Amino acid sequence: MSVTDINKEHPLETQGPRFGIKKPKARYDKQGEIPDSERVEIAMKNFVRDFGAHAATYMESCIHCGMCAEACHYYVQTNDPKYTPIWKLEPFKQAYKREMSPFAFFYRALGLKRKVTVEELEEWQELIYDSCTMCGRCTLICPMGIDIAVLVSQARHGMFQAGLVPHELWAAAERAEREGSPLGATPKVFKDRIEWLADDHEVDIPVDKEQADVIIGMSSIEIMKYPESIVATAKVLNALKQNWTIRLDGYEATNFGLLSGNSQWQKDMSMKLINAAIKCGAKLLILPECGHAYGALRWMGANMYGKPLPFKVMHISEFLAENLKNGQLKVKKVKKSVTYHDPCQVSRRGGATPAGRTVLNALGVDLHEMTPTGDLNWCCGGGGGVVTIHRADDLRYKVFEIKMKQVNDTGAEMLVMSCSNCRLTFDDGQSHFKWDKTANSLLEMVADNLVEG
Repeated sequence: MSVTDINKEHPLETQGPRFGIKKPKARYDKQGEIPDSERVEIAMKNFVRDFGAHAATYMESCIHCGMCAEACHYYVQTNDPKYTPIWKLEPFKQAYKREMSPFAFFYRALGLKRKVTVEELEEWQELIYDSCTMCGRCTLICPMGIDIAVLVSQARHGMFQAGLVPHELWAAAERAEREGSPLGATPKVFKDRIEWLADDHEVDIPVDKEQADVIIGMSSIEIMKYPESIVATAKVLNALKQNWTIRLDGYEATNFGLLSGNSQWQKDMSMKLINAAIKCGAKLLILPECGHAYGALRWMGANMYGKPLPFKVMHISEFLAENLKNGQLKVKKVKKSVTYHDPCQVSRRGGATPAGRTVLNALGVDLHEMTPTGDLNWCCGGGGGVVTIHRADDLRYKVFEIKMKQVNDTGAEMLVMSCSNCRLTFDDGQSHFKWDKTANSLLEMVADNLVEG
């Protein structure tokens, strides 16, 4: 599809509570004009390619206990067995049994595992894209340690290659690969925003320094919807007197290659940030308030690069926590009760669960924890690219009811988080339900309460 065609077929939507791609018409989406039989063949070929030792072990380990169902917000809110996490992998499992398992010959010869059909793949599209945020709660609960979230991510590879991706997610990924941003935050747009923000807020925001100790990644959601986060980042780094920069040749931290299932695009997007960091000799790359951006670079970046990264990677909440803890950063006390939403990819999947709480403790807030909280906290329902898919809205709002109840039950005055994608989901949920709670940024809270000097 040409640039003109994609802008016409899948224009951006940058008004209202949710930024993304405008709602398309067709459902059970297909990309490209290839026969259905060829789509199935391509999908199977790519599923099989991803069956390494780990995936095979996972496939053989399931004891069908059903515990993952009770851990999944989609199942809990619907009681529909099709939303049982391990069931979402059924076509992937069928491909494994027929093609790669120790008894594959017998499965084929005796017809014990039939071939996957394109109709199954079309139905499966809803299960692995619309109703899975890859939050990993099922993974945490599984007594056999099966990483269902990773398997869903791998299954998306085959779906993308077969042209069976929800239109909005495909268009966001294509735009990110072509323009460098899924939301139109091109280098020129970003540069203009930085100049405007620097003038309006009288803050120094260094761009394209040839040498810097610290390089900053930003997410398109922040650039286009929450630009205050750019100012907040600058205020914090300037207060710490860091030698830092934003590089226009590598700033976009969101990775729609990862979310859509295109591993080459995932690598391309990661390498832009990695190359920009290497180019300016950075010792530290700070990732923004974006959950999947953290996972994509902190935990997968070295694999994309092919060797250990020559710089340290931190999520902004970790950076704030470290500098508040060592006394380099000082903040005023905030006399409010606060509840903290754990972004799945930062806390449960990322391991930075204590960071947000360290920051809130330094701010002196009265922290009201949700139930459950920390690594067991419920997902907001918008991760994994789900918030971009209009077809998923009704189900997403249903699972968001869990989140609203969690927040309301705390009785806290403020709701705080450290992920712009979660914040976007909360803003959309707030608008949909006319809810009286507003999502706030942890980073902006720190910047607003800095003690100067």
